[in-house]
Amino acid sequence: MTRIPALVFAALLSASLEPVPQARATTQDDVLAATVLNGWQTGAGRQIAALQLDLAPGWKTYWRSPGDAGIPPQFDWSGSENLKSVNLLWPAPAVFSTNGMQSIGYHDQLILPIEIEARDPSKPVTLAAEIELGICRDICMPATLRLSALIAAPGAPDAAIKAALREQPVPGNAAGLTAIACEVEPIADGLRLTARLVLPRQGAAETVAFETGDPSVWVSEAVSSRKGGELIAMTELVPPSGQPFVLDRSGVTLTVISDAGAVEISGCPAP
Repeated sequence: MTRIPALVFAALLSASLEPVPQARATTQDDVLAATVLNGWQTGAGRQIAALQLDLAPGWKTYWRSPGDAGIPPQFDWSGSENLKSVNLLWPAPAVFSTNGMQSIGYHDQLILPIEIEARDPSKPVTLAAEIELGICRDICMPATLRLSALIAAPGAPDAAIKAALREQPVPGNAAGLTAIACEVEPIADGLRLTARLVLPRQGAAETVAFETGDPSVWVSEAVSSRKGGELIAMTELVPPSGQPFVLDRSGVTLTVISDAGAVEISGCPAP
């Protein structure tokens, strides 16, 4: 089977769906607004802020691992001042189906909490972000955001950010995970990875998303099934070389997404 990278695939999909009059009439500013919520300082001395994206009705954007029909977001913080590190605290996403293809993301509004560590905690951080992301309805388009904000302690609690933090995926043990075993086998152009999780059912429909520690590795949409208390999920991993490779199991993340939220599991150990 010929595989198409997600970004190229999304562009092809949008071209096939795009009504010409609407494409000429719709701009990024028509369907997307963005701002930075300043937030508060934690007891550890870090600052919790957030990126708020407001989308027009019917429009969506994508999670960090967007699925075959999505566009992965990219963040550039290099224009910031007094910034040591940034940690994105993603809320649980939703699963969408378009023409039989799956994507993972958010509709209407995304509040993405950001944990900020300053180089010099006694001084404020000038947070400057350039963000490339995809936004879609009947058409898909790339969007570019350039945002800046002065993040100064102590700040103040923000109800919207706190709500988004509560929507983060829970760790496997908190969801009742008691065992995980992952089998790896070579295929012509990479690896097949099959995970078996002893995990209570999380909702009426469960979608498993795999991520590796190497963003250059293409990850297929997972096929999953249930056998009582065991959730079985299989994906294919294809590196740029198009050959079998050594998988860093510790860098694999599995996220089980359902209507009840999400469960995040780090590491994919051998049986």
